[in-house]
Amino acid sequence: MTSLWNRLDQHAQQQGNAIALQDAITRICYRELLPRIRALANILVGAGTRRLALQLDNGIDWALCDLACAHAGLVVVPVPGFFSAEQRQWLLDSSGADTLIGPPADGWQPLALAPGLSGWRRQVDSPVPLPAGTTKITYTSGTTGQPKGVCLSLKQELTTVHALAERLAGTRVEHHLTLLPLSTLLENLAGLYLPLWLGATATLPGLEEVGFTGSSQLDASRLATALAHCQPQSLVLVPELLRLLTGLCLRQPTLANSLRLVAVGGGRVAPGLLRQARAAGIPAVEGYGLSECGSVVALNSPEYHRPGSVGRPLDHLSVRIDENGEIHVRGGAMLGYLGEPAAPAEIATGDLGRLDADGFLYITGRRKNVQITAFGRNFSPEWVEAEAQGCPAIARLVIIGDGLPTNLALVQPLPGQESALPEQIAALNAQLPDYARIHHWLVPSPGLAEAGLLTANGRPRRDAIRRAYADQIQHLTGVRP
Repeated sequence: MTSLWNRLDQHAQQQGNAIALQDAITRICYRELLPRIRALANILVGAGTRRLALQLDNGIDWALCDLACAHAGLVVVPVPGFFSAEQRQWLLDSSGADTLIGPPADGWQPLALAPGLSGWRRQVDSPVPLPAGTTKITYTSGTTGQPKGVCLSLKQELTTVHALAERLAGTRVEHHLTLLPLSTLLENLAGLYLPLWLGATATLPGLEEVGFTGSSQLDASRLATALAHCQPQSLVLVPELLRLLTGLCLRQPTLANSLRLVAVGGGRVAPGLLRQARAAGIPAVEGYGLSECGSVVALNSPEYHRPGSVGRPLDHLSVRIDENGEIHVRGGAMLGYLGEPAAPAEIATGDLGRLDADGFLYITGRRKNVQITAFGRNFSPEWVEAEAQGCPAIARLVIIGDGLPTNLALVQPLPGQESALPEQIAALNAQLPDYARIHHWLVPSPGLAEAGLLTANGRPRRDAIRRAYADQIQHLTGVRP
């Protein structure tokens, strides 16, 4: 397979003045890009860097640092902005990072790097050994306070990028806009490496510029302004962003005019939400993946997609479903978790699913989250929670039913929409079998995020939620969890 550097060199020769990267301040054309990457790589090597923790907002500096490490064979450790201070410290300590680009940290010494780029150094005497070939450690958000480091090689990353380029060959994309943090492996590969591989433009605004405040709050008006200004052809979204974008495009249809591809991942998407998005002119396709398998496992394409599925597995991967319904993936396994033995050739994902006769993959839930009601009926809470995405008044819903005769939902309404909840929950129930319906519901106060009952990237901490609401569960269902 052609290297990324050869591709960039080809683009420099064939379309040297085309914009490769841009943010609010800087533009870099393809003729300039590879020299900029090499220059920064030389600076990092000269400074003695071996493992670089990258704690910057989205922008050209983030991209250049990541690419420079890849070019020099250094290990880059993206630091998610949504991690808590304790999680960030855990990342720095566990990864053995010796160089930090971003805000200062206790015990680190200033390091002179490129103009406008703050660096920090520390002595790391015995860093944890890494699997051979590791060039990136991406930390999963996890459900505990100590996220796991997934070790990947550049070859693995580019294998995913090449497979995505092949899957999307029928959709010409010349301009991508990053909305997710570049520290997220999905946006890192699909929003930075893939556009560069294709010779397209990657626009990398800071997260505040597109409306983010914190990890899960988004100003819709600022997002609309960014979309109208940039007019991107492709986006990578999580389900909640798709719902917000759908609402924007229903009110401002011209926002969808430039879009050719909107890939949605990071959580189960309700088929109804995808239908609404497409009706609003958004070319949304669902995909599925996990960091342990190179970020993307399966993806629909705009030309060939099947509603309700996450698409067919990428061509370099094979997927099987075991006797318990769990999805196993072979062909794109990580090198291993940081500090743990090498990964097996086949990754057990922990997700439940099925394959249809044409090879399309369907996700039905998480194996560990399957809830068995007091009447012995099994259901995946992710299914019900995804269906709730189609309720305009509901910002988040978490359902509790394991071991209970009736199900309880914690429902967070959108501002000013609480009065609409009874009607919309009734409509939701009408679409569900009796064992998965919402029999009782309440609005949590404080909210789940404020109470510390969500993971850093917004997934429910289900065991903690059951403990926190044990009294209410007992009162409403007659059973104490």
